[in-house]
Amino acid sequence: MQRRAPMLVLVLLVSVVVSASAQIRNQRQPPIRPVGGASIFRNYCAACHGLEGRGNGPVSKALKREVPDLTRLSQRNDGAFPAIHVRTTIMFGADDLLPAHGSKEMPIWGPIFHEIEFDRDLGNVRLENVTKYLESIQRK
Repeated sequence: MQRRAPMLVLVLLVSVVVSASAQIRNQRQPPIRPVGGASIFRNYCAACHGLEGRGNGPVSKALKREVPDLTRLSQRNDGAFPAIHVRTTIMFGADDLLPAHGSKEMPIWGPIFHEIEFDRDLGNVRLENVTKYLESIQRK
């Protein structure tokens, strides 16, 4: 009987693992490649800029420079949202004023948005959607 106990435990363990893996295969997994502006912002930007975009994300305290408040982009641009500048910064990195985003030699998010899927056009959709989202959270 003592010899059979380990074998019984092994058989039970294997059957549980096989059953669990079959259930996992049969379940539909949610997409992990967001294209919505708010989702992209939460996944890629909020760590530094905060969930509301005010520059107070959990990582912001560890950075050497203050993280910009993205809800005031229009205010800093005479009331007009700088969409082209925002898209360019996301795609190619910032100029020397925002070194946390890298430089033109070291872009950050733009290439990542384009490499997530086989269809690189979705990278442009992501850039456009996150830009529109940032425009939507501007303080009046």
